[in-house]
Amino acid sequence: MNTFEPGGTASYTDGLFGIPTTAEKSEIVIIPVPWEVTTSYGGGTSRGPERILKASAQVDLFDLELGHSYKKGYHLLPLPHELLLLNDDLRSLALTVRATLESGESLSAEDQRALKAVNEGCAKMSEWVHTQAAEILARGQIPAVLGGDHSSPEGAIRAVSEATNGAFGILHIDAHADLRHQYQGFERSHASIMNNVMHATWKPQKLVQVAIRDFSEEEYQLMEKNVHVETFFDLNLKRALFEGEAWASICKRIVSGLPEQVYVSFDIDGLSPEYCPHTGTPVPGGLSFDQAGYLLRVAVESGRKIVGFDLNEVSPSPDPSNDWDGNVGARLLYKLCGWTILSQA
Repeated sequence: MNTFEPGGTASYTDGLFGIPTTAEKSEIVIIPVPWEVTTSYGGGTSRGPERILKASAQVDLFDLELGHSYKKGYHLLPLPHELLLLNDDLRSLALTVRATLESGESLSAEDQRALKAVNEGCAKMSEWVHTQAAEILARGQIPAVLGGDHSSPEGAIRAVSEATNGAFGILHIDAHADLRHQYQGFERSHASIMNNVMHATWKPQKLVQVAIRDFSEEEYQLMEKNVHVETFFDLNLKRALFEGEAWASICKRIVSGLPEQVYVSFDIDGLSPEYCPHTGTPVPGGLSFDQAGYLLRVAVESGRKIVGFDLNEVSPSPDPSNDWDGNVGARLLYKLCGWTILSQA
């Protein structure tokens, strides 16, 4: 367990990573988004932010790479309970719609009303996140989103785009391409976020995807045709490694396609499932924890500046004695915060 003051022992009740902070005096302000309305397989990601907060007290603050970066302040905003309640209500409606679609039947009038309510609720969530992120940016701070499913950060990405006049790129680490169009009829599905982002009027200059290994043919065609999307498929990354290319060289190739300002969007299932066994849609393959951390290092050492980030799809184990997913999520969050701070120099 970390200690943040001589003689003092941290606990998760003190704040993120056991550090008592305030939003006003922190360089990074993290927006918790307890959301999993449109998840299409496993559940539990809406409880991810709370579990990561609890596990974060076990992270030792000093880091060989990051030093004392935490002293710049990483503040997690209070859990928005009204949003969590809305999530729980809408998820039951989304499950009803999904069940009808999976049965092969047409949506009834009641299903159509449920679908409309879900889409409106997801839009409300996205607007709420946008407002929070825009306020953080206006104060000269760095916004981050802690989801929730991967639909959670769309509003934050839009706020970053507005603040940078679109002069930024996204480094997207994920098992999935998330380029589906209105997946299962849900306009802001976790499987559609990058499609929505890249078709928005405020889209970034570049989307660089890493560790992608589960995608549809439609998504593959979009990746191949859109010059603003560059995808490093997990299959090709592993082939390069197996044939002798160093990970350092691969990371430099990945980073070379990014503009100077970078937003990092990190779905935990971009890692190998051994690190996130309870995430909603785990896929064999993926990055190790250290490979992901080294990629962030290369991006920062190349001179790229991280202007915002998100971490999503951490789903706690149903066994309260097993906190592995939260533990890994907290440590990955710490790395994301630290490299973001170091990129500002």
